[in-house]
Amino acid sequence: MTDSSDRPIYSEASTLSEDHPAYATHQAAMRSVQRVIENTAPYQNVQVASTGIGQLLRLKPLLLTGAGMSTDSGIPDYRGPEGSLRHSRPMTYQEFLHDDAARHRYWARSFVGWKHMYAAVPHLGHEIIAKWNAAGRIAGVVTQNVDGLHQRSQRLADQQADHGTEAGPIIALHGSMDEIECLVCGAKEDRADFGVRLHEANAGVADDWEISEELINPDGDARIPQHWVEQFQMVHCLNCGSDKLKPTVVYFGEIVPQQRKKAIQELLDNSGALIVLGSSLAVMSGYRILLEADRARKPIGIINLGPTRGEDRATFRWRTGVKQALAWLDQEIS
Repeated sequence: MTDSSDRPIYSEASTLSEDHPAYATHQAAMRSVQRVIENTAPYQNVQVASTGIGQLLRLKPLLLTGAGMSTDSGIPDYRGPEGSLRHSRPMTYQEFLHDDAARHRYWARSFVGWKHMYAAVPHLGHEIIAKWNAAGRIAGVVTQNVDGLHQRSQRLADQQADHGTEAGPIIALHGSMDEIECLVCGAKEDRADFGVRLHEANAGVADDWEISEELINPDGDARIPQHWVEQFQMVHCLNCGSDKLKPTVVYFGEIVPQQRKKAIQELLDNSGALIVLGSSLAVMSGYRILLEADRARKPIGIINLGPTRGEDRATFRWRTGVKQALAWLDQEIS
């Protein structure tokens, strides 16, 4: 357990020049990446916190999940003690658009790291949330994760559930890694199909490119040697031929679509409380949901190993791992 979510944060240089029109926006995005989250509220008694969050589950809460939700599936977080920001940082939207070298480096890393992300499976915590959702115990789920694990778990739970109850929505706040989009013409392609094209383009060059799990980043890319980056061959948009491609994920420096914001607000309005799971809420798009819940005077519970932005606004704060907490809560309410 740490007193801060940030140890020294790695900051890889961009090739965007200071006179580039996108430089200021890129720098603003970098400040968001590097945001430090400190303790702002005292530790709470475990029994008080856990029992209190159990009571919030009786109010049909909205669940807001972050990277700490997926660590038990083998996907690292950003700001935890072993988080990926210690040694690398995510791309910004401005780099995808304007920095050819950074974009090429990202896709080389994603080419190697994607299969590890694709192989990740939902854990017990995902299954419990999906079961609650299928049974109508929660209003729905907003996840900041782009790994699709909540959605996969929910599909299975819905198949097993009583069809008289409709599960609440699962909204991926920052989009999904399942599709690729062209930043020039807007055409989209399934990530698996795109991966096949990458493998064909790099056949014979990357056959022995293997890395260990600790080198994987939360966005599905990985830390690889520079000479692999240089050898990597990028493919192009099937529609217009551009290589300005990115996952359909809201990156730092990009705006969450207005329609998605509206759907999240409706979910929050229809919930009786907010429970944050495994997130420092360092990014404003997630933190704003907590602020809206507080403004609406809804009780807030937080389950996270480290500090969480806005924790001083929470009624209950339980410093523990997400999977263990969910298993305990599921027993309590069953």
